[in-house]
Amino acid sequence: MKSLLTTFISLAVASGTVFFSSCASNTTSGGGGSAYLADYRTQPTTPGQPGQAIADPLASKEKGYWDGDGVQGPALIKINLAKQEAYFYKGSQLVGQTPISTGIEGRRTPRGRFKVTEKDIDHASSLYGVIKDNATGAIVNDDADTRKHRAKAGQTFVRAPMLNFLRFNGAIGMHTGHLPGYAASHGCVRLPDNMAKIFYQNASLGTPVIVE
Repeated sequence: MKSLLTTFISLAVASGTVFFSSCASNTTSGGGGSAYLADYRTQPTTPGQPGQAIADPLASKEKGYWDGDGVQGPALIKINLAKQEAYFYKGSQLVGQTPISTGIEGRRTPRGRFKVTEKDIDHASSLYGVIKDNATGAIVNDDADTRKHRAKAGQTFVRAPMLNFLRFNGAIGMHTGHLPGYAASHGCVRLPDNMAKIFYQNASLGTPVIVE
């Protein structure tokens, strides 16, 4: 996952896209500060290029396993907030397990029984992102919140990607994201990219999701 983030962020300077995670619905963005993106730092990646976002080294802790190919049975996803883990079942058989990162204090991921109501492989946030200087490509605000900040002239607000998005409770869903080893999101459930892709591919609309 670390290598994926590094590659994606390297492309950001040219393409105007920065990889990080967030939780909100996919609508048109404005400008954006929130501690939500604290896993990313505006530190120089090379001399003379200050303010470019880099991924936290803890991304290397992201793991997971899958043994569900060819297994039959209805899908079920369980999310354990205390253990910060998610489990994928087919029928009564556990076929996948992954570390996760759920909502921070004050924005806890709600417990309950839900169902997948939307699948969006290229979802993006309407609330959170970064503000980038158009001339230099530098990130001038890596904690951007559309409700608090606006991009100035010569700047662009870049929405936070939430790839492999599985919505299951209002604006809350599962998606690719950074895992620092503890609850760190605004309510969504972050998964390492490899496991987010597998959960996305194997879940369907109506798949039960139990948060406990």
